[in-house]
Amino acid sequence: MSEPPRHAAMDQFDVDRDQLIVGGLPLDRLAERVGSTPFYAYDRRLLDVRVAELRRHLPPAIKLHYAMKANPMPALVAYMARLVDGLDVASGRELRVALDTGMDPREISFAGPGKSEAELAQAVAAGILLNVESPREVAALAAISAAQGRPARVAVRVNPDFELKSSGMKMGGGPKQFGVDAEQVPALLSEIGHQGLAFEGFHIYSGSQNLKAESICEAQRKTFELAMRLAAAAPSPVKVLNLGGGFGIPYFPGEQRLDLAPIGHNLAELGAAAATSLPGAELVVELGRYLVGEAGVYVCRVVDRKISRGHVFLVTDGGMHQHLAASGNFGQVIRKNYPVVIGNRMSATARENASVVGPLCTPLDLLADHMELAEAHPGDLVVVFQSGAYGYTASPLLFLSHPAPVEVLV
Repeated sequence: MSEPPRHAAMDQFDVDRDQLIVGGLPLDRLAERVGSTPFYAYDRRLLDVRVAELRRHLPPAIKLHYAMKANPMPALVAYMARLVDGLDVASGRELRVALDTGMDPREISFAGPGKSEAELAQAVAAGILLNVESPREVAALAAISAAQGRPARVAVRVNPDFELKSSGMKMGGGPKQFGVDAEQVPALLSEIGHQGLAFEGFHIYSGSQNLKAESICEAQRKTFELAMRLAAAAPSPVKVLNLGGGFGIPYFPGEQRLDLAPIGHNLAELGAAAATSLPGAELVVELGRYLVGEAGVYVCRVVDRKISRGHVFLVTDGGMHQHLAASGNFGQVIRKNYPVVIGNRMSATARENASVVGPLCTPLDLLADHMELAEAHPGDLVVVFQSGAYGYTASPLLFLSHPAPVEVLV
């Protein structure tokens, strides 16, 4: 077999002879340094490159926040905190990690449809911005603010009356568990003012994993227009408008990288409009997957090579319990292969059609299905690209009680 075209994800990483280079190290040496397989590795250089690329395209006035839910590994979050303007958390545990980075609490926000009273109290005490998602949260925050002697800083997370077209996951529009329906927001704003909470703005997030710049630009414009309408009912001037994110990364053959240029131009226009219509308000873009997804790889080791009725199965020490998304069981309707290579045989000419499977007793434990790969044997290292987001923490790590993978920042 001839070598197939390289997926765009592979171009992020260098290759030295047979070895994929991750964090400046040949893969076999990195595996020895980690001390065991499987593992996730996140490349600092690629994090730097991605943020720098965004900074080149986004207007300087636009604030860039990292949505920690994409990857809350403490070392990675601490590194990202040096590169971005703020952090967005989705749980009390994520909030503790965010505060440990030294990020100014005024630049940390908390979203989620089911915040507990303990989490709300934790957030008020920390002085972060709470994106409220229901009247219940407003009532709870009023009591917590009175008890702590400080008003909670709040923004309203709005469920908009539109969707982000072509998004992989729709987070707004229609009936949703997220945020407050746009038509109900004015009444909630009145209650926020009545309760004496410190209103600061709006969080409007309509979808994720979008590769079409025109769809993102349209959603941003509609978000700004909606915020303008709602601002008329606000108890005080808007200080911050979180436009959400939705920027996608290419996972599968045929997908093209997102074009940032039109998005940057669109944001410049919105920034100019905000200077007049929402004076003093900051515009925020909140990104998770786009910042870290392509900087990470998942690495597991071949432990057995089996041929069943003419088809090669590479059995590894990793699998769907450690990388649910790559197995196709996290958001895919029709399973597609993530970009996968034999990371210590990058220049091999001997190739074959093979499937990469894990050690679990289920046919769902599949990392690559009938994929052209370098011929591999026990001891070789399988690499799954696009693994920096929604990998480790989005997987059923306790399934069948195998050891958890290691995570390293290199």
